Amino acid sequence: MKIKSSKFKVQIIAKLFALCAILFPVSSYCAESLFFEDEPIQDGLRVFDMSNTFADIYEKLDSVKWGGKNINVAIESLENLNKNAHIAATDERVVLVWGDSIIANYPRPSARDWNGFGEITTALVLKLRANDPYLHAASESETYQMVVDALMRGVDERGRYIFSKKAEVTEDGRILTSVGLNGTRDERGNFRIHGVFKGSPADAAGIREGDLISEINGVRVSEMSDLELEAVMSGFNSGTSKIKLVTPSGNRDVVLRRATIVLADADVVYRAGDDEFGGILEIVLHDVSDGAVSIVNEALAKHPDLQGVILDLRAATGDDERAAAKLAGLFIGQEPIMRIAQTATEEVEVVPGSNAVTDAPVVVLMSDTTRGTAEAIAAAFYENMRGVLVGTPTAGLARIATRIDLENGGALELMNKSVKTGSGRDIDGRGIFPIVCLSNIRTSQQQNAFFLNVINNYFNATDFNKMTEVPVDDIRRGCPTITSGADEDKVATAVAVKILTDKKVYNRLIAE
Repeated sequence: MKIKSSKFKVQIIAKLFALCAILFPVSSYCAESLFFEDEPIQDGLRVFDMSNTFADIYEKLDSVKWGGKNINVAIESLENLNKNAHIAATDERVVLVWGDSIIANYPRPSARDWNGFGEITTALVLKLRANDPYLHAASESETYQMVVDALMRGVDERGRYIFSKKAEVTEDGRILTSVGLNGTRDERGNFRIHGVFKGSPADAAGIREGDLISEINGVRVSEMSDLELEAVMSGFNSGTSKIKLVTPSGNRDVVLRRATIVLADADVVYRAGDDEFGGILEIVLHDVSDGAVSIVNEALAKHPDLQGVILDLRAATGDDERAAAKLAGLFIGQEPIMRIAQTATEEVEVVPGSNAVTDAPVVVLMSDTTRGTAEAIAAAFYENMRGVLVGTPTAGLARIATRIDLENGGALELMNKSVKTGSGRDIDGRGIFPIVCLSNIRTSQQQNAFFLNVINNYFNATDFNKMTEVPVDDIRRGCPTITSGADEDKVATAVAVKILTDKKVYNRLIAE
């Protein structure tokens, strides 16, 4: 007998509960603790420390809004660790079924008995480790990572567990350019991910430790040399790779752009102009943070007379709404930048506290790796007619995390707040769409024809930001992700400079 669907699972576990009621009456099964003081370490795990950590997690999660979900959802999500595991938590019991057999059956603790829930979670982990060789071989820190990630996926698919708040950085703050992950080949030659750099493109794409890369750009990783593999992961310039990712929740295709991983959250390049016109300031934003605000503000103060600004958000992410408001406010002033929605009825409007410091024309570059509050910044430029959006659709992953610090030095990030535009349009799940689709003007001939149409007033942009009835997938197919990083950089720069140096083109496009 195999449990093949959730329907069969419910039916079978219901029958098992009936059996459990006979074999294990609640009154005779309860105990003060599931563990003994003289056995603090079981299967290499410090069970009391682990139980306390899980208790802390449940208690802290209870202090935030789960979107209508409860602790049952988190506990049952442990079954994501292995396809043979099936967990059911009811008002009376918590049962773990492995294949066709009950391997754990515990009375459910009373409401808000976090220590009881912590112990049951630890006990379930021990049972899973006893039956899963991969989980059994994991270190304590790796076990925490996998287990809490499973719990968090039940509560929030984009939530995550950070084992330690300490971050290591290189002395000069740079790691060349990288997709932001490391790992080793497994016995089959595939690439097993062991680490993901926080804030990197791989992190933004939701890649986790333990995931497996089986193909890169259509080539099996097992058929690639070590040098070829290394060239994909890092180098001295940008580059884009399409990878096939094998995860515990299934296979998926991910496009990764190499980006410079830096301690500074923004890079600034000034391109000098001639005597008549000012230069162009190119701002490459990595993370929307107070540090980025300081860098951009200093650059704008240093170059007050500008012909234009290229704000490159193509690899930008962030979950700090205050920093996003400050950064957008440098260009837009005291206008609504975004709205933060924690529930269906609660929204908070985010408005900068200061006036704009520049009125220079702006081109905003965006892509499918523009995420979080960076998407709200792009939307703010669009809604206030303050910049021309150029590129491909943003990710549509605009959420802000509630960060929960834990007693063990780790933390939880629960992505429970969605971000809307300043006017209240949804970004999360949809994204922001460019006025100028970069993937449709790749060649010089296409660019020349495009700008000629703009100048002659023949260009009628379809503004999908206002056309909410059009399915997102249809829009993305019409303006697809560009998969050649070097080519995209050249095209993006050429198009942005042309828009900023031709006032007629800029004015036409900003009015679209």
